[in-house]
Amino acid sequence: MASRLLWTFLLLLLAQPLAAIAQSPANLPAPVTFTADQIHQNMMDQLGITAMRPGPSGNEKAPNHANYDESTANPYPNLPDALTLANGQKVTTPSEWWNQRRPQIVEDYERNVYGRIPPVTPKVTWTIVATDHENLGGTLVLARQLIGHVDDASYPLIHVNIHMTLVTPANIKHPVPVLIMFGRSAFPAPVDLSADDLARVNAAEKARLIKEDPSLQQVFDTHQAWEPFQAAPFKIPERNADGDPPSEYELVAAGWGFASLDPASIQADNGEGLTRGIIGLVNKGQPRTPEQWGALRAWGWGASRAFDYLQTAPEVDSKHIGIEGVSRYGKAALVTMAFDQRFAMVLVGSSGKGGATLLRRNYGEAVESLTAGEYYWMAGNFLKYGASASKSGPGNPGQLPVDSNELIALCAPRLTFISYGIPEKGDPHWLDQQGSYMATVAAQPVFELLGAHGLGVSADYHTAQMPPVNQGLLDGQLAWRQDDGGHTDAPNVKYFIQWVDKFIHYPPAP
Repeated sequence: MASRLLWTFLLLLLAQPLAAIAQSPANLPAPVTFTADQIHQNMMDQLGITAMRPGPSGNEKAPNHANYDESTANPYPNLPDALTLANGQKVTTPSEWWNQRRPQIVEDYERNVYGRIPPVTPKVTWTIVATDHENLGGTLVLARQLIGHVDDASYPLIHVNIHMTLVTPANIKHPVPVLIMFGRSAFPAPVDLSADDLARVNAAEKARLIKEDPSLQQVFDTHQAWEPFQAAPFKIPERNADGDPPSEYELVAAGWGFASLDPASIQADNGEGLTRGIIGLVNKGQPRTPEQWGALRAWGWGASRAFDYLQTAPEVDSKHIGIEGVSRYGKAALVTMAFDQRFAMVLVGSSGKGGATLLRRNYGEAVESLTAGEYYWMAGNFLKYGASASKSGPGNPGQLPVDSNELIALCAPRLTFISYGIPEKGDPHWLDQQGSYMATVAAQPVFELLGAHGLGVSADYHTAQMPPVNQGLLDGQLAWRQDDGGHTDAPNVKYFIQWVDKFIHYPPAP
């Protein structure tokens, strides 16, 4: 019944675009339909860029392969100092950070890197469309599928419905920490029908089919053991590569909840989608201007709207809601945490350039990789730093006013865990794990200024070397751990839970 209600609700949502087009005012512009290349060219034209530098190849045998030589990896070795104001004055007090330096960094990021979220965005109305009582690895949970309908009254030609699944332990009576996880939104372990209920459904279905086609009675009499619907076979849940249970199982076993949030339901992960999704809805289907938000901030906006809902749920500890993601969603998780100070913790998995890795580094993925193929993640203005010819001259990563050490610093003093795997298991050199470690080391003075503990590393970021694999730096509110797994943060989830629990004193004393 819950599934049937869900599908009915979704079909109604899918039917909305045709109705909206039929009823929309004649003066509304139609959504622009550009290819990804046309959207990219449109932004180049707005910025006066006539040529872009191509990004390096991830194929190490290609002529234009990415650099993996540490001796040439730091052409711009000095990072912008998170604790130096734009006028050169040093930041020495928390009030100077909060009132002066942090706003400067936010402004630089919004103008040049990730773009600005519009000052007014549509309201999101959340509806529970289905509920299920499930068992995750021996923990009884309550799972709810939700749709966050974005108000499209200002432009009814584009519809955005955010998909989220919230799962919380069923037998815990106090509010629990919840980790929002970027990824597919679905029931994690749907409960099948009981044998008696399945028999009733099959009997009803056979009766319906016979009513539509009486000749089927003979077929069913001949094949009396056949049923229209079969019970789902028992399936042992796949374990993580490190042999541990799935991350979701680990969370609920530790007394946490989690919310699976589908980024694609907020904003498409491609360039042609920039005139659709939440960015297209706010822009009434028209292309972006250079300072407007890209997909990373749009996904972060969606996570913030999920936060809005979660803080109203009585089973959720609203003071301890976190965000998590891997790869491009690791970038989005870090961006979300940096800009929305309500989030209490973040697990940033294998994020690479645009996330925790230094943009100035010439190692693996490059700024040119982002200004070409993945330009839609970023603000339009970011293209300037990959331009080889433009009205304002060529650009390069050394011209950026900010770098990822400052993005991490924007999370201070909240709980920030930077996670990677190893290239041998599929977390490629392309992500530049060393560059992320350097950025994390460079961010720790801000954590310390604000009364938190950093990594506990005294080395300068210029010379800082990653600790051995599986040796985490987990004593402070800023943490680092490179596990021996691949392109996933799953092996670090159990360490993340233990680390957070230590600082938030969870579970609470009886």
